Amino acid sequence: MVFEEKMILNGDPEEDPLETIRQKCEETEHCVHTRERLEACETRVGSRSESTEDCTEELFDFLHARDHCVAHKVFHSVK
Repeated sequence: MVFEEKMILNGDPEEDPLETIRQKCEETEHCVHTRERLEACETRVGSRSESTEDCTEELFDFLHARDHCVAHKVFHSVK
C-alpha cells in the first residue's frame, strides 16, 4: 500500500534500478562465463534435429550467478 502511494505521489520511476543492476551484474566475469556456457549449450542443442538434452542446468547457473550479484547491490538503491 505504501509503495502504491509513493507511485501515485511521485509518478513512475524513469528507470527500474533492478534492471540497471542486473545489466551491470551480467557484465561481471562470473556471469559472462556462465552466459557463455548457456549460449554454447543452446547452440549445441539447436544444431541437432533430435536431442534429449536441454539447457536447464546452464540457465539456472546463469540466473543464480546474476541474482547472487544483484542481491548484494540492490538494497543500496532502495529508499
